[in-house]
Amino acid sequence: MLEVLQSVLQPSVLLCILLGVIMGISFGAMPGLTSTMGVCLLMPLTFSLPPAEGMLMLIGIFCGALYGGSITAILINTPGTPSAAATVLDGYPFTLRGEAGRALGISVVASFGGGIISGIVMILISQKIAMFSLKFSAPETFALAFFGLSIIAGISGKNLVKGLMAGCLGILLSMIGIDNITAFTRYNFGSVYLMNSLSFIPVLVGLFALSQCFITCEDLFTERPPAKATKHPFPSKQDMKTILPTILRGGITGTAIGIIPGAGGDISAFVSYDMERRLSKHPEKFGTGVPEGIAAPESSNNGTTGGALIPLLTLGIPGDANTAVMLGALQMHNLTPGPNLFLTQLPTVRTIFAGFMLANVCFLVLGLLCQPLFVKIVSIPKRILVPIILVMCTIGSYSINNNYYDVVVMFIAGIVGYLLSKGGFPLSPIVLALILGQMCEGNLRRSLVMSGGSYSIFFTRPICCAFIVVAICSLCWPILKAILNYRKEQRVHNK
Repeated sequence: MLEVLQSVLQPSVLLCILLGVIMGISFGAMPGLTSTMGVCLLMPLTFSLPPAEGMLMLIGIFCGALYGGSITAILINTPGTPSAAATVLDGYPFTLRGEAGRALGISVVASFGGGIISGIVMILISQKIAMFSLKFSAPETFALAFFGLSIIAGISGKNLVKGLMAGCLGILLSMIGIDNITAFTRYNFGSVYLMNSLSFIPVLVGLFALSQCFITCEDLFTERPPAKATKHPFPSKQDMKTILPTILRGGITGTAIGIIPGAGGDISAFVSYDMERRLSKHPEKFGTGVPEGIAAPESSNNGTTGGALIPLLTLGIPGDANTAVMLGALQMHNLTPGPNLFLTQLPTVRTIFAGFMLANVCFLVLGLLCQPLFVKIVSIPKRILVPIILVMCTIGSYSINNNYYDVVVMFIAGIVGYLLSKGGFPLSPIVLALILGQMCEGNLRRSLVMSGGSYSIFFTRPICCAFIVVAICSLCWPILKAILNYRKEQRVHNK
């Protein structure tokens, strides 16, 4: 332990972690510039560094970006990263009430808690958990994706029918492009751009950021309630008492989902949010701005950071897009991930573990210290803020593939999001279905190929069967509850 602390507390190592976290927060807070893009763009900077320092800079970017996405999600209703889409549901109502500082404090503490929990799990039982993740093949991944889709019924709130319709729209959009099983082109209308399916980030930015700009333009010269930074940026004792159990559950959920290859913070954030809403004594308040509604997705999406690193380091299998880039960085530094890494490069692995924990501490300190600076974003007049957001959205959408078609998709998604918002349709189900649609369909068909067309494969595998049963219950319960409430109201009315 002393050797690890001595290596991590070297000024050069601390500087690498700090710079990584600062760059990560910057990338995460800008709509369209995701954590994956930050890791990709800044990876070449690490090639001239020693292996441990280079990896810790990338880990700092990874952790900082997932937290940074919540800043714009809370302040301007624009998720900076896909995993922050769930934070919008309860984060932005805080800003509308003038409590942006309080929401930011809850967000950074929850993100820190989720990251630390995942780090502890990574240090203690990473190899055993990674071996369990190998049991996930196509049927289990389909069941997980199906469970994620079932959450649509929960996050739709009172607009259950409209939420399910929005989810169906997201599934249909996910089918655009080349079929990943038969290579048959679907719904591309002769466009070469659509052959590779819709780019997710422009759709996300359009639905949330651009549609919000259109809504804001309706009352451009009326200002929202002034947001004030709290005297103490750390959450109050009452808020801490409320969110601590949520952080614990969210961190464990995020770590568990992050371990599964192909899953990520965007899935775990929605799963954790829905789980917390179901466990709450006041589920009807979710979506109106409650501390648990911020703490659940933030602790969960940062919990996936340590979870995604577990299969990367122990098995050489990246848990998500960020760790896929890190896999290349490890190989560039002549580090081969897998069991042998713990035998031949144990000091480097321990330094990475310790640096990961330190990266979470860094963004906690930066988030608390910079809270007054972040809150000032809300005080910018709308007539100035809206054009700035439009420029950021355009740059972020274009920079994904350096393709102006992505900008067109963003504007179309913005118009559709604006019209749906006016019609009372929730936007989150579209995003969730768009994320999980391809995963669900692709693994369903792979599973049927494995079983020769028999659906029994989903019910003869324990993990798969458990996910499907829970998903069906999750999907049916809100519908059943709505029917029971309707009948109860009818009986009261008849009396």
